[in-house]
Amino acid sequence: MPEFLSNVTPLMVFLGIAALGFVFLLISLIVGDIFDSVGLDLGVDGADGHAALDSRVISVFVTAFGGFGAIGIQLGLSIVASSLLGLGGGILFGGLVSLFGRFLIKQQSSSSVTTQQLIGRSAQVVVAITPGSLGQVSCRIGEERVEKLARARDNREIKAGATVRVDEVAGDSLIVSPYESSTFSQR
Repeated sequence: MPEFLSNVTPLMVFLGIAALGFVFLLISLIVGDIFDSVGLDLGVDGADGHAALDSRVISVFVTAFGGFGAIGIQLGLSIVASSLLGLGGGILFGGLVSLFGRFLIKQQSSSSVTTQQLIGRSAQVVVAITPGSLGQVSCRIGEERVEKLARARDNREIKAGATVRVDEVAGDSLIVSPYESSTFSQR
């Protein structure tokens, strides 16, 4: 056995494991998921798209394993008992980080409005629509204002300031009709 290995204690091994996991965690926090960065796919994604074994979860597991193993050694437990304590602590803290990551993923929402959501809504003409050409309308969905190019359904002129109904989407523009109170109800 090499001389330098004879001086290594179980406490030093557990602390080294904890330090290695902590350095890995710091790198993960700076560059994001290291496995994604190097193109490694562990194939253990949850239904919500959050990887159960991303680099942050693994690094927290390794850090907790080393930390709880060192605590076990300091409490006078055997190497096997300290390893089991480290395993339990690693699973607990790694699981908590994974659950917290899933919680954060579920809280994400998209504030973007799709063009299809405009159909049936009222809009205001901001640039007059002339026969056979495009104008511009402004529509509000919730707190978001969307401005789109528009053309009149029946190719007639619609003056700026008029209220129209969005009938359909045609490519990058909308097809609109003048607002008639008897046939239109705003959603």
